[in-house]
Amino acid sequence: ARGGSNGGLLMGNMYVMRPDLWGALHCAVPLLDMKRFHLLLAGASWQGEYGFPDKDWDAFLHKYSPYHLIDESRESYPPMLVTTSTRDDRVHPGHARKMVKKLWDLGKGKSWPIYYYENIEGGHGGAADAKQSAFMTALAMDFMFDTLSKNAKEMD
Repeated sequence: ARGGSNGGLLMGNMYVMRPDLWGALHCAVPLLDMKRFHLLLAGASWQGEYGFPDKDWDAFLHKYSPYHLIDESRESYPPMLVTTSTRDDRVHPGHARKMVKKLWDLGKGKSWPIYYYENIEGGHGGAADAKQSAFMTALAMDFMFDTLSKNAKEMD
């Protein structure tokens, strides 16, 4: 599965809520910390859509905050590629950075294959021009093909 931005939030939730359903995930320019999203970049303007963390966290926001739903007791999660852009002016790259760091830290000694790429140019689309866009697409497609091919061979 592959999704970016709001679709990155979906990928994050698919990853933590139903990891058994996925052979590989690509989570691009994602929104992942629903407790602090309103403090970064354009996040404050999204409170009408997602909820107000200061008053809605206990009521419902905690139920779909991938960063907070990582299950430390799980022995495995599916392979996931997380991509972001340093210059994203909508979803702060800190969402991707801290999610990956937390997964790396909590997943030591477990089967939690997590990969990270941060483009230092571009914006919310993850690329500054057609060449970078092609690279980002190739990176994601290569990851998906390679990972799913390995999974298929293991299933034979």
